[in-house]
Amino acid sequence: MSSGWILLGVIVVIALFVFGAYNRLVALAQRVSQAFADIDVQLKQRHDLIPNLVETVKGYATHERGTLEDVVKARNAAMSAQGPAQVSATEGQLSAALGRLIALSEAYPDLKANANFQQLQTELSDIENKIAASRRFFNNAVQEYNTGIQQLPAALFAGALGFTKKDFFDLGEQRGQLEQAPSVKF
Repeated sequence: MSSGWILLGVIVVIALFVFGAYNRLVALAQRVSQAFADIDVQLKQRHDLIPNLVETVKGYATHERGTLEDVVKARNAAMSAQGPAQVSATEGQLSAALGRLIALSEAYPDLKANANFQQLQTELSDIENKIAASRRFFNNAVQEYNTGIQQLPAALFAGALGFTKKDFFDLGEQRGQLEQAPSVKF
């Protein structure tokens, strides 16, 4: 009879441990989702700012149509992207296009001196800083989540309960382009 109670006690302890580990993994997964939603909010603000920036530049740099079209195309692609991997790839392309657009101001002193352009450039810089902070928070949440599902004993049942590895918000191949300063040609 006492061995039955011991077995029942062991089963209850294991069940409580599994419930606790499951709840921890759910909390970590929710943190990842919330962190990606934060990035999404910042990217929406960035996407909303871009048409104003493009229109301001159009007035001064009418013969730079290719650069302006590249920014609009990159923005549209970024807005329709789904999931961290696709979003990070399209946002990398958008950042590169925006870098070329901002570099145009060096070639057009009147544009560079325009108060509206300066305000938009300041807002864009502020949003870029917020996006960078949100990316760091997201990647930290992903790291904690991935660590949580790979550590024992949670690793023994995490896959069976539907917890799979999440991808980091990585710029991938665009990283080299974004780390280079845009070239200005006169």
